[in-house]
Amino acid sequence: MRVVVVDDEPLARDRIKRLLSEFPGYEVVGEAGDGETALDLIDEEEPDLVLLDIRMGGIDGVQVARSLQDMEMPPAVIFTTAYSEHALSAFDANAQAYLLKPIRAEKLKEALMRIRRPNRAQRTVVAQASDAKPKREFVLATAREGLTRIPAEDIVCFIADQKYTTVCHLHGEVLIEESLKTLEEDFAPWFLRIHRKALVATRFISGLERERQGEQHHWLRVRHAARPLPVSRRRLAEVRRFITDQS
Repeated sequence: MRVVVVDDEPLARDRIKRLLSEFPGYEVVGEAGDGETALDLIDEEEPDLVLLDIRMGGIDGVQVARSLQDMEMPPAVIFTTAYSEHALSAFDANAQAYLLKPIRAEKLKEALMRIRRPNRAQRTVVAQASDAKPKREFVLATAREGLTRIPAEDIVCFIADQKYTTVCHLHGEVLIEESLKTLEEDFAPWFLRIHRKALVATRFISGLERERQGEQHHWLRVRHAARPLPVSRRRLAEVRRFITDQS
């Protein structure tokens, strides 16, 4: 993956490059110390990923990230900053991840794992396959490092429990304070309600099973889930219909 590093502090750029060198498959093709130079460099190099400082003189990192969205194939963006209050602005600018300085290797690794940047051919296939898209493409969860953005395509299921909802995703679990009703409305094309307390990503559904003692209890097999999930009687017909349509 081709990477551009943008930070107004040379030492910060050196640290990021040193950390990136620990991960195979990442090549730093350029670096910049201000937003204007960064835009020119990104236009020239067409990188896959930009590690971008937020607070810089002149054009700041958020402005750079928003400008990148006008590109035919914008790179993935990971923001780096010492100021946690910039988190909302960062995600509004469509950043894939947000890292607080000083950046630790394990946190950078997690951010790199979250990046899902399809190539042009893949985007064309997806666009042709379906026009149905959710209202939102990610959820935000609060962590010790600040806000964490979880892409919809990484979410396996939502499980409600009183005032909180657990988001089970490909890299772990987080808690959010959003109702299952709101999540169902926002992610409707990609998720199926199987229980009053559970929404499941349709792309990870692998089958339906019932307990040997009778037909009163059914369980949905879901890839990447720790265990099968219960299906309520009220939702059983809809779940069966979905599985039949996919077979």
